[in-house]
Amino acid sequence: MSGFAPPQTAPQGAHRSLAWRLGFLYAVLFLIIGCYLPYLPVWLEWRGFTADQIAILLATPLFGRILIAPSISFVADRLGDRRFVLILTAWGALIAYGALWVAGGFWQMLLAMVLVALASTTLMPLTETIAISGIRRARLDYGQVRLWGSLSFIAASLGVGVVIQQLGAGLVLPFLMAAATLMIVGTYFIPRDLAATHRTRSATDGTPRLRLADAIALVRSPLFLLFLVAASLIHGSHAMLYAFGSLHWRAQGFTGGTIGMLWSIGVVAEILLFAVSGRIVGRIGSARLLVLAGFMTALRWSFMTFDPPLWATVILQTLHAMSFGAAHLAAIHFLTHAMPEDRSATAQGFFSAVVAGLVMGTATLVCGPLYENLGGEAYAVMAVVAAIGTIAAMLLRRRWDGGLVVGRANKEAYPQSPDAHPHNAGEGGKTLPSS
Repeated sequence: MSGFAPPQTAPQGAHRSLAWRLGFLYAVLFLIIGCYLPYLPVWLEWRGFTADQIAILLATPLFGRILIAPSISFVADRLGDRRFVLILTAWGALIAYGALWVAGGFWQMLLAMVLVALASTTLMPLTETIAISGIRRARLDYGQVRLWGSLSFIAASLGVGVVIQQLGAGLVLPFLMAAATLMIVGTYFIPRDLAATHRTRSATDGTPRLRLADAIALVRSPLFLLFLVAASLIHGSHAMLYAFGSLHWRAQGFTGGTIGMLWSIGVVAEILLFAVSGRIVGRIGSARLLVLAGFMTALRWSFMTFDPPLWATVILQTLHAMSFGAAHLAAIHFLTHAMPEDRSATAQGFFSAVVAGLVMGTATLVCGPLYENLGGEAYAVMAVVAAIGTIAAMLLRRRWDGGLVVGRANKEAYPQSPDAHPHNAGEGGKTLPSS
């Protein structure tokens, strides 16, 4: 009998329960992000730091992610218990935000940001890895699970924006700590079996543990490296918006409530995309979707260069569905179909290290002096970065045949059906027949 068996279909009730649990995990994770991303720069300015200091502080967790995310993710794959590692990092994030709250002066704040890097930078890749397991094993629609995170981001960005407008930016850190507490709760809702690798569940058959050589094989794959270049430049071009978007909008005269609304508009557009993501990825394919995302990102930053008025800024914020949403969907579906399950967390760790670490960290540091000298015209540099990422995405689309970019260490330990990768060559995720 063949070692390749069709995946088991979960009962409908269990399917819905898993979708709700993952949706809640994304919701509480994005409560953190919805507080951190738009308003931590505002809080740091409220604490009296300069633009260069803010850039350094914000870049510290991003650079820390370079080593921390792949290392912890590899440990999670090797242990075979991603849930346990996620619980530890969630508790660590709460402690780190508490340290950030009580820190005084630049150097204490920098040390606290190092703690944030150690604890919180792996929350996203481990959550995404567990969600990918849901896609593989329970045939969940990723976009419809992930949109709960986007809805939560809207609630956080709008709510915190209104509150700090009325009561001051000093409340940003208490909100962050409350969100981190809910994240801890969410991690305990994750089923143990979903967060365990095939190696753990097949341990009795003598399946070897993941080796360092298995992880190194990922970074030696030309297609994986090309994917990292494309995705990191497209995502990294958002650094100007993430680090100084709120501050620049305030300089343009927009109120805190208006700024929260602008962030929320982008996420609403993202939610609409996620709601129909299965059909879109099925028709376009992940590689083509990444190309389209890069083009729209370059277009978005080109227009942002001219400090558009509020009505135009609202329209440009809807492009977040393409500049971030489509790029993120393309990346997740690439990692789902191109990576072996036993290295899923490790691949997510490398992705996080390069995209949200090395490239985003470097771009954030560069944006400090860029914004200080150019103001909103710094978006023009981001447009060029996105254009280069688009070219890399076009090369990926031409070269990737839609299959695994590295082989499994043990095929018998990872049973799957022959149609587990139902996409056409070169399309990456396309679900139409190959005839």
